[in-house]
Amino acid sequence: MTSRVSAKGAPGAEDPGEDLDADRTEGEAPDASAEPAAPVEGDAEPSAKDAAVTTPGRSRRPPAMTTDTARPEGGGRAAPVGAPAPARQWPLLTVLGLTALGLFIVGTDLFAQSFRVGTMLVGVALLTGAGLRRALPSVGMLAVRSRFTDMVTYGVMGGLIVLLALMVQPNPWLRIPFLEDILHLTVT
Repeated sequence: MTSRVSAKGAPGAEDPGEDLDADRTEGEAPDASAEPAAPVEGDAEPSAKDAAVTTPGRSRRPPAMTTDTARPEGGGRAAPVGAPAPARQWPLLTVLGLTALGLFIVGTDLFAQSFRVGTMLVGVALLTGAGLRRALPSVGMLAVRSRFTDMVTYGVMGGLIVLLALMVQPNPWLRIPFLEDILHLTVT
């Protein structure tokens, strides 16, 4: 038993696909319903003809690097292309700056109600992010999800943080009676 080895370009090398077309007369088209020859054990590579028939076209394996991830709605630059990177991301830097200022006020405890004021500033930063997301057509990296989802997320989280900062003990700045009743029912 001999095995055929395909060595393209080598003198005297056999091509496994040559003998398949030997019984066809000149000018006759190949039969489309004919099944491709099974690869012979020991073949280094299937011929181009066999590869075209046996492979479905594209690999089912996921690509090594994603190249076409969609940008969020409104996720373009907030400034012209020629502007430096910080200027292009000014909406995100505004929100992060307000948040950092609020955390600094809470952390340094500069005055009597600094924990309340600093926490309210963090909530206001999120509300500012929701407002920027609504008002501007393009907000750079502040856009994470769809415009509606970002606005709702930033707005609800910012509103809750401000509300809790106003109601924090001791001496809350905002009293909501039914919330106090619920708290007393759960604690006692």
